[in-house]
Amino acid sequence: MDKNSLQDVIIDVKSKRDALSLAHEALKDEADKYNKTIILLSLINGFIETTKLKMKWDGDEVALFPIFLSSLIACVSALVKFKDFPSKMETLVQSQSMLTGVLTKLRGHTELTDDMKSEYNDALEHLEVAIYPDTRKHFLKQSHKNLIDIMKEDKKYFKEVQEIKSPDYVPSETSSEEDKPSISIFKRHIETQTEPDELELPIHFGGD
Repeated sequence: MDKNSLQDVIIDVKSKRDALSLAHEALKDEADKYNKTIILLSLINGFIETTKLKMKWDGDEVALFPIFLSSLIACVSALVKFKDFPSKMETLVQSQSMLTGVLTKLRGHTELTDDMKSEYNDALEHLEVAIYPDTRKHFLKQSHKNLIDIMKEDKKYFKEVQEIKSPDYVPSETSSEEDKPSISIFKRHIETQTEPDELELPIHFGGD
C-alpha cells in the first residue's frame, strides 16, 4: 500500500523498526540459549572431573563421560560459530538505527518531502536485506498488533484524562491499594498475551 501522507509513513517506519527490534530480541534469546547450554555442559564436565579425582574413579565407563561432554561442548560451540549470531545481530542493529534516524527526521517535518521519501526507501531496503521475507512477515505481524494495542491504550488514556479534567468529574470511591495490580495479575496478563502458535514458527535470519 502506498504511503502518501507523513503520518502514514511515520506509522509504517515505527512498525518496521519495532519488527527489527523483535527480530533482534528473538535472535539474542536463541544465542543466549546456546551459550547457557555451553556453560551448563562445562560445569557438569568440571563437576565430573573433580568428583572422579576425589572418589578415585578409574573405570573406563567413568572416563568416557568427560570425553563425551567435551565433544558435545565442541559441537555446540561449532554450531554457534556457524550460525554467526553477532554478525546477524549487528546487521539488525544497523538497520534499526537507520529506521530510527529516518523516524526522527520525519517527526521534525510537517509534510512528506521527496528527500524524506528517498531516505524512507533506503531504510526499507536495509530492512529487506536484514531478514528473510518469512521472518519479516512473522515479526511485522507482532509489531502491527503491538502498535494497534498501544494506540488503543493511548486513545483510552487521553479520553480518561479529558473526563478527569471535566468540572463534572466525580472520582470513584476505591482505595489506592485496590488499584495496585499484584505481581501475579501482571504475570497472568503477560501469559495471556503470548501466542504459542506464532512463537513456534521457524525463524530464519539473513546472513546464512
